[in-house]
Amino acid sequence: MKNVDDLISDAASLANRGVSKGEIADELNVSRETASWLIARNKSTNWDSKSVEQKKPHDIHVDWSAIGRDSTRLTNVGNAMADIIANQHEDLSLTVGIEKAGTPLATTVAQTLDTSLAAYTPRKHQWERGDIERHDGSFSRNFASVSGRDCCIIDDTITSGTTMYETIEAINDSGGNPVAAAVLIDKQGVDSINGVPVHSLIDVLSITA
Repeated sequence: MKNVDDLISDAASLANRGVSKGEIADELNVSRETASWLIARNKSTNWDSKSVEQKKPHDIHVDWSAIGRDSTRLTNVGNAMADIIANQHEDLSLTVGIEKAGTPLATTVAQTLDTSLAAYTPRKHQWERGDIERHDGSFSRNFASVSGRDCCIIDDTITSGTTMYETIEAINDSGGNPVAAAVLIDKQGVDSINGVPVHSLIDVLSITA
């Protein structure tokens, strides 16, 4: 079982390899604020710890590598996500995977639902310092276009909901119709984001005094 020290070490290792803060947050399944805090705690990184909030952020780390490292388990989980979507929504023609971890799950969902497949890279993957809103996400040209398609969106984890909201907006801006979203784990327990129903296999509820 990982503890905070393990996460600090993992974050520092990724940072020293040149991985962006947004990708570190994605890789560790934590918020951007938590990723910044973890990186700043390690002396081996050259990040300015004075610019980071010193109070430990409230977050929940999710490690689903036991699923991700095994293709059979990953396929079974993807099929479960597809089953949830199929029971609630019909006539979908496109599955959109959010890079990085959402795309392998989306591949299975697309196969099960018999849809085309698209891949979206969120702006946080380009985020280092400064205002994240200055960056743009993008759809991969190597996958299907979202224009004119009824879409379901697949990701591994909802931490704050920001990435899912961004993806929904990007689909709308590109002429697609986001109909549903499904995730493996939802830390927020949301029913919908920007009017799009969100389905999750696991909801995480944090109870604090």
